[in-house]
Amino acid sequence: MRIDKFLWCVRLFKTRSLAAENCSKEKVYINGSLTKSSRIIAVGDSFAVKNLPIWKTYKVIGIPKTRVGAKSLFEFIIETTPKEELDKLKMVQEMNKLNHSLGIKGRPTKKDRRNLDEFLEY
Repeated sequence: MRIDKFLWCVRLFKTRSLAAENCSKEKVYINGSLTKSSRIIAVGDSFAVKNLPIWKTYKVIGIPKTRVGAKSLFEFIIETTPKEELDKLKMVQEMNKLNHSLGIKGRPTKKDRRNLDEFLEY
């Protein structure tokens, strides 16, 4: 099965076109090498998908015929991401929640930038 179709079937991406797009943007590795969306994946292969700020790794244990439900997902892939990486992801998510609750939403808007510039001119 093609990797883009497989990623869509095991619900790692919402659409097949998103899966293909991530493959072309070099956000998917199979057995340690970059891949195109047309690459065939087989049972026993391991693959990694970029989930900012970490790479989530998986091992293929089965190939589905069609898109599977969330409950039967574990019949086809096993997540092998190290615990340290998952802790790092959780820490970043908590930091983003804290920033959002404080009103920090990311890059400043033009108006925020002008206000900052006015404030720093004093």
